[in-house]
Amino acid sequence: MISLAIPEVKTFMAKLLTQSTFDFLILREMELSTFINYTIRGQLNNEFYSEEERKERGDRSFALWSEVRAVAFSMIKGNKTPTSFKLVFQLPADRCETLVLQSGGKLRMEEIGGLYLNVRFEKNELHIITGTAIKTFTLDKTLEQEWDQEVKKLLKQQGIAYEEE
Repeated sequence: MISLAIPEVKTFMAKLLTQSTFDFLILREMELSTFINYTIRGQLNNEFYSEEERKERGDRSFALWSEVRAVAFSMIKGNKTPTSFKLVFQLPADRCETLVLQSGGKLRMEEIGGLYLNVRFEKNELHIITGTAIKTFTLDKTLEQEWDQEVKKLLKQQGIAYEEE
């Protein structure tokens, strides 16, 4: 787990809300505080979709950021900055599996609860915190370190400055 401070909040927010930078991530949860408080669970409502749409989607039970980004943008845009927000993203299983292989493949996919990216904005400061959920006990931190490096690499590729805390 690493904690990264994002000094250029405007740059990050533009990438988050108006570009496809984070569209591949699964949105697990979003909390937003403006003139009212919003809480969004990213879990998809199967009753909303036709049988054909459910088949196309596959076994995914949470929305991708690409499916929620425009809604989030409409809630955040305006003359005033939100007082706070929190986003919990999860790396999709196929990308997680790729990282497992890159890290030496010591863990099996069924042992991994998820690789997470937490974005927090509070008191005009923006922080990203990585997280790794492993279902079995292990002293091996290789996957966690690989995920941390992958997040830093993504930020660098996207021109998002960060400072390690």
